[in-house]
Amino acid sequence: MARYTGPVCRLCRREGTKLYLKGDRCYSDKCAVVKRAYAPGQHGQSRKKTSEYGIQLREKQKARRIYGILENQFRNYFEKAERQKGVTGENLLRLLECRLDNVVYRLGFANSRVEARQLVRHGHFTVNGRHVNIPSFIVRVGEQIAVSESSRKSPKIAEISELAAHKTTPAWLEMDKDQLVGKVVALPSREDIDVPIEEHLIVELYSR
Repeated sequence: MARYTGPVCRLCRREGTKLYLKGDRCYSDKCAVVKRAYAPGQHGQSRKKTSEYGIQLREKQKARRIYGILENQFRNYFEKAERQKGVTGENLLRLLECRLDNVVYRLGFANSRVEARQLVRHGHFTVNGRHVNIPSFIVRVGEQIAVSESSRKSPKIAEISELAAHKTTPAWLEMDKDQLVGKVVALPSREDIDVPIEEHLIVELYSR
């Protein structure tokens, strides 16, 4: 599947806010948004008046980039959220949060969603004891995510273990830091999702 392979700091600068795509670097003074708080390119520092459509488009692009999803896949998530009961925007964010790569990131097994996606792709995790290497796999309530037995002795997983021990687990997840096993105990509420997204703008964009 195609994916963006360019410099991710350009994406944060384009959206004008931190998308936390590079883990710890995003919290330091080396962050590109801190050093160059304007859009990339030769016209990045020029002032532009943004239309209502432009604001909605930027919000959708921001959400796509935070979760590392391409356009068609994002549109599919929106259509699925629209068919579900409840508020469409919140349903959309809930679906994105329940992706396996995001759950791995939220449990503290990775510094960023990009790193979590790579770890999942390499087969380092199981869901209910079964190997799953599909980052977009939707994890359901009650399912357990664990580091696979074959991966526990690798240096990278040892680094992950130390990392996870110092991370705070969201309320909708449960984590056994000694056994490296996490569990989805509930669907995330809007208050649990701390991404800087105004989802109603995305709904307005797709409702045009």
